[in-house]
Amino acid sequence: MSYIHLITGGERSGKSTFAEAEALRLSPNPVYLATARVWDEEFRQRILRHQERRGPEWTNIEEDLTPSKHDFTGRVVLVDCITLWSTNYFFDLEQDVDRALEALQTEFDRLVSQDATFIFVTNELGMGGTSSSRTQRLFTQLQGWMNQYVGDRADRVTLMVCGQPLTVKG
Repeated sequence: MSYIHLITGGERSGKSTFAEAEALRLSPNPVYLATARVWDEEFRQRILRHQERRGPEWTNIEEDLTPSKHDFTGRVVLVDCITLWSTNYFFDLEQDVDRALEALQTEFDRLVSQDATFIFVTNELGMGGTSSSRTQRLFTQLQGWMNQYVGDRADRVTLMVCGQPLTVKG
């Protein structure tokens, strides 16, 4: 049986740092499952900063679409993050929100069917204003629905605000 902890919040709210500390509290050798694709040099540097923050105790896996193909039985797995994972499906499926959501939910269910502890990081995109960009509006819808899907299944949900964890569920 899996245990799911969802950590959400705005950009630079302390989500990843909190999630990493939580994973290390639960395991001396957690898995860091990175879902990002490298889009440009600025993003490459951001990824490098995240990697430098982690020590040799981490098992690092990069998987942008199908993390369920890895066996995580008995492990603590930090998935960073649902937003980037959703981005990959959104653009691979030509911004079709329904198809992307269905694919994400199916893959999420496969992943968490494993007997493991999962810590998911995501962004809370819908707390700002409505974008004038159709693509951004569609992606915000996808992200919001996926966050709700994961939140419904999570044992614990934490909202990060100004680096401070607020318990939402559990």
